Amino acid sequence: MTGKKMKCMVCGHVYDPDKGDRDVDAGTIFSDIPAGWKCPVCGAQKASFKEI
Repeated sequence: MTGKKMKCMVCGHVYDPDKGDRDVDAGTIFSDIPAGWKCPVCGAQKASFKEI
């Protein structure tokens, strides 16, 4: 396991570092994602995500 999963508190989308996400390579921990990244589902800011 690469890191902690993070959940968008707006829409419920879960970022799984083992899988990555749109424009984010698998293996990228959440803290290494650029500050301007937004939830690929609802567009919420990175700050809207909480560790689960």
